[in-house]
Amino acid sequence: MSDELLGHAADLLKAARAAGADVADTLLISGTSIGVQRRLGKTEETERAESRELGLRVFVGRQSAIVSASAIDPASFARLAEQAVAMARVVPEDPYGEIPEAPDALDAGFLDMDDPEEPPMDVLIARAAAAEEAAMAVPGITNSEGASASWGRSSIVLATSHGFAGAYARSSHGISATAIAGTGTGMQRDYDYSSAAHQEDLDDPAKLGRRAAEQALARLNPSRPKTQKLTVFYHPRIAGSLLGHLSGAINGAAIARGTSFLKDKLGERLFAKGINIFDDPLRARGPRSRAFDGEGQRPERRAFIEDGVLTGWVLDSRSARQLGLQSSGHAARGTGGPPGPAVSNFYIEPGRMTPEELMADVAEGVLVTELMGGGVNGVTGDYSRGAAGFMIRNGKLAEPVAEFTIAGHALEMFANLVPANDLVFKRGTDAPTIRIDGLTLAGA
Repeated sequence: MSDELLGHAADLLKAARAAGADVADTLLISGTSIGVQRRLGKTEETERAESRELGLRVFVGRQSAIVSASAIDPASFARLAEQAVAMARVVPEDPYGEIPEAPDALDAGFLDMDDPEEPPMDVLIARAAAAEEAAMAVPGITNSEGASASWGRSSIVLATSHGFAGAYARSSHGISATAIAGTGTGMQRDYDYSSAAHQEDLDDPAKLGRRAAEQALARLNPSRPKTQKLTVFYHPRIAGSLLGHLSGAINGAAIARGTSFLKDKLGERLFAKGINIFDDPLRARGPRSRAFDGEGQRPERRAFIEDGVLTGWVLDSRSARQLGLQSSGHAARGTGGPPGPAVSNFYIEPGRMTPEELMADVAEGVLVTELMGGGVNGVTGDYSRGAAGFMIRNGKLAEPVAEFTIAGHALEMFANLVPANDLVFKRGTDAPTIRIDGLTLAGA
């Protein structure tokens, strides 16, 4: 498939030059996905989808335009190229846009992202059934929102008129289950899921279903905590949101616009000594791993927070030119728009203490397991999120709580952040249990 897509990419670039483009690049994606949804012992939905799409970007001088199509039809290449060039000639010049030179593409095989064998539908049905049946077998579970299983595989080709051509394939297996405990207005739900490039790395479906059930039962009969300042712990499944706020604030596009609360903080200490936060696009089987970025640049593992200090911005070529810097190899793109900076496998290095050890000295605190709405104001750094979770009393988890808000300021939160040692790579943006002292909990 990659050889065929590479041939189409070369033909599309030739069509762009023939239509009058000075330089051009193209992204082609071919994908297959299958999935199944079960609820209360019945298969409610099975689906299979195949897609082929392309995007072509052209430059005429410093003017540029993009066209995309939901089919890869060589007979349409000349028309698409002519449309793109005609559009480029009527838009304003962009002094920062470019298609950069790029080194030869690495063979992405070392990333081990591709599990190419499509599983039979009955295998997916069995996975979903095992997850839901395990959840429903737990005493106290009264209903189910269902379980699902899926597989998908995509082949991606990027090519530029400067001579760069790169290709790779990635696959993804997934399982999820959502269980409901209790009755009437006292019902509570919770979920668990597993996603991996390779089937062998998936969690056991039955264990996943039981976890979803046990988490739902633990949330029954929540109270609303009183308003106070206390220590907040973020469960790993939502702790990555804190890194998401950081990655948004160090995004080169926001820095270039001057709309980030970190725009003047380069080289300053934001976190405690010993805190390191990495982006690693070259991690084997990583959900966002890549041998080249959306502009063909060669990425590398790097620390954006090193020993607590902010070391750089997440840059594509455009934001880098605006800031007088070099791309950090973080261009991401789809077929319908230009590249933009984005992290890949972004994570905080784990600490040395277990979550239990981090909680041991907390007389009263809260473990947050679910977040809702809000977030960080990207300009001011003000933080506010609706939340649910469990009280911590004398170092131990206590009663469930809900309908409260956590508020603070991102800079103070970063400065007081302490990671536990339970990091698991699962989501693309990953963090262990996180402790932050001195946040405001607004409840009853």
